[in-house]
Amino acid sequence: MRFYLGTHEPIWLARTDVPLFLSRRRLSRQQRWPRARGPWALDSGGFSELSLFGRWDTTAAQYVAEVRRWQDEIGGLEWAAIQDWMCEPSILAKTGKSVIQHQERTLYNYADLLHRAPDLPWRPVIQGWAEDDYKRHVEGYVQRGLPIWDRVVGIGSVCRRQGDLESRRILRRLANFGLRLHGFGLKATGLAACAGLLESADSMAWSLQARKQRRQPTCGRRSCANCLHYALAWRDRLVDQGVWPQADLFTEEAAYG
Repeated sequence: MRFYLGTHEPIWLARTDVPLFLSRRRLSRQQRWPRARGPWALDSGGFSELSLFGRWDTTAAQYVAEVRRWQDEIGGLEWAAIQDWMCEPSILAKTGKSVIQHQERTLYNYADLLHRAPDLPWRPVIQGWAEDDYKRHVEGYVQRGLPIWDRVVGIGSVCRRQGDLESRRILRRLANFGLRLHGFGLKATGLAACAGLLESADSMAWSLQARKQRRQPTCGRRSCANCLHYALAWRDRLVDQGVWPQADLFTEEAAYG
């Protein structure tokens, strides 16, 4: 599995060569960005966007321009998630739309981004809530001729329930279709439970863990919640615990979309 360490801090791009995962909302707050030492991937920030506005306030044209600029100025960008529509009940209540409407808008955005910038490394996202929702969304991609089989696809609306049996059934069913899957925002337990079903994953679980723990004696910070040293140590512990094959984590030839 290829693992991306989640972070709020764009400066980490210049300080480590491990694969990083950053949000578009965090990067967009800055006017200048560091050059990346290693690979990284971009989250579109959809959960925050829909939670705040009940819709996508960032247009597809704006997102394309941002991704292109970050690809050029930061370097090392492996992929960018599309502007998908999450299907958690709290998000549906905020938008006033149905699961099917969110799925249709996700399909439309992927087609729109591919039309506007076919050269950029877009990663599609399969959305839903119940198990059959995800099957229907895969069928929607196929019916529209949108590419999903030649790349890794993200699985949406699962990270907040990654411990339940249904979420694992959803991942297993999608993997059985022949899809290569990315797990968004997994905890350590979720990584362990789902590692065999995923091609890649990202996590910021280290930050919450750091908030709950006492400050490390060798660290001058009041909190380690945004500490690179803490995050890398957390990552190393996962490797030592054998959550995924260690060789795959470090090789540049690991499979990804």
